[in-house]
Order: sequence, then C-alpha cells, then structure tokens
Amino acid sequence: MTEAEGRRLQQIVRRGKGSAIRVRRAMIIMASASGTPVPAIARLVAADEDTVRDVVHAFNDKGLAALDPLWAGGRPRLITDVDITFVVTTATTRPAKLGQPFTHWSLRKLAAYLADNPVRVVRIGRERLRQILRERGITFQRTRTWKESTDPDKEAKLDRIEQVTTEHPDRCFAFDQFGPLSIRPCHGSVWAPRSKPHRLPATYHRTHGIRYFHGCYSLGDDQLWGVTRRRKGGDHSLAAFKSIRAARPDGEPVYVILDNLLGEQDTQNPFLGGGKQRRTVFHADQRVLGEPDRGPVRTVAHLRDGRFEPPQPHRSGPAPAGLPALAQRQRPPP
Repeated sequence: MTEAEGRRLQQIVRRGKGSAIRVRRAMIIMASASGTPVPAIARLVAADEDTVRDVVHAFNDKGLAALDPLWAGGRPRLITDVDITFVVTTATTRPAKLGQPFTHWSLRKLAAYLADNPVRVVRIGRERLRQILRERGITFQRTRTWKESTDPDKEAKLDRIEQVTTEHPDRCFAFDQFGPLSIRPCHGSVWAPRSKPHRLPATYHRTHGIRYFHGCYSLGDDQLWGVTRRRKGGDHSLAAFKSIRAARPDGEPVYVILDNLLGEQDTQNPFLGGGKQRRTVFHADQRVLGEPDRGPVRTVAHLRDGRFEPPQPHRSGPAPAGLPALAQRQRPPP
C-alpha cells in the first residue's frame, strides 16, 4: 500500500459518506494492512471470511479500483421484446376478434389471456403489464365514431380542395350550416365565493324553438364570422356568400368550399351559377376532414347565441354597402 492510497482510505473511513460498500471495503483493507487477522476483520465488518480475503486480493491486484463493486447483469429477462410487442398488439385488439366474451380489456383479463392463449404464452403480472402499456403510450380511452364517404367522386373532390387550399389560401373560404341548435342557458364566467358558483336555472320547457348557425371561414385570414338564424333557407345562404364576396371586393376569383346540399348546388343561385369571379368547390359527402370550417363552426355555434361580424374588405376606405348582409337584424320566419 502506498502512502497516497493509505490517505485516501483514511478519508473514506473517517467521513463515512458515499457508498456503504466502499466504506466497508476500505475498512477491510486498512485492517488487513495493520496486521489484523482475517477472522477479526470479518467480525468487525460483519462479513464472511472469504469475502474479506477476496477484497484483499482484489486490492493487491487493482489498487483503489477494488473499492468499486462490479455489479452483475442480474437474472435473464423473463419478458423479451417479442413478448412486449405481442402484449401491445393484443391490448390494442378488440377481445371479440380473439374469441373472448367481453367488449374491452381490463388488466386482469388481459394478463389471464396472455398466460393462456393459442398464439404465444406470456406470463406477466398486472403491475408489469400496466408499466409496459404506459411505456408504449397505450392508455384506456373512450371509443369514437366516424363517418366514411359514399361519394364515388370523393378522391377527386378532396384533391380539388387540397389544390385550392394550397395554391390560393388567401382567396379560399368555407361555408357551412350547423343545426338544429337547442336554445338553452350557456355557462359563462363570473367572480364568486369559493365553492359557491352562480347557478343558472334549468329549462325544463324549451318553448323558443331551435336555431341554425350559418358560418363563413376565411382560410387565409384564419377568421370566422356568421349569424344564428331561426330557419334554413337559400336567402340566408346567399347572404353568407355575399359577405364572402364583400371580403374580397377586388373582382378576382374566390373559392368557396361547400357541403353537398342540393340547395347550395342549385344552378339558379346567382352566386353559384358560374362566372369567372367565383369558384365553388364541393367536398366529399359526409367527409368532415375535407371541411376546414367544420371544427370552428361547431365550436362557435355552441359558445354563444349571437353574431360574429364579417371581416373588413382588403382595401382602404369605407366598407361596401353589402358587407353587413350577414349581420342584419333577423326577420321573423314567414
């Protein structure tokens, strides 16, 4: 043992900080260097005599590096990567497809199926199963519904929508009607004492009918405007189209994405009947992903029962007379 090694061992023993294994091994080496017999050292550090001899021999071979333990890799893995992939695949598959008489997996049912199935047997506990699913980003969620288009021209229409939204985003608009909307109290925000919120009376008898929200969305400006109507009709749709035209009064073409509604595709409509200043793009029937306005329109329709003003036209000076057509006072239904 060199003088530097002796000072280092004394520091480790006196401070007693760090790993307890390093402290015990330093005590073994210092006691052996002072001539203490192996049985006495074993009783001092509460270790086996063979352990004391192994530490002393290791210090003679490697020096102070013998203080650091060389941990083994542990026992072999019981669950391989292939097993984990099978677990994730099974968890994301409906039980009915695997011949199980229930609608969704629980950790107990999934662990029982993995331990006894005709494809691959994986014996795993529920806690380890939960950890694996969490590490792979698999969570327990509610199911969702969706709609698939039955329009034979779906792909052509979606390609057309992608073309106009990519090449002419500043002149691309969307229009949609959302309803019927039930007239009911809408929750707001207010300052109130803690745990004592203001309450709105429930409406057991709704005698005010329903409403429809007519909304327009400017893709380039990312702006939404519209108005809530008592009924649907071509005159309300025409008013919305005029507000779109007023937002771009420069006479250049504008592109409007619409539903496949017969009233909107009517060639008698003066706005949709052709011409170089307006282009109509119909999206695939029931294809909500092709409607850039569907999300904003539905969100705004549930927020408040009021008007959202149209955008100002892209030119200086006063707004044209036809701009507030969509925001006029509602007339009683005929």
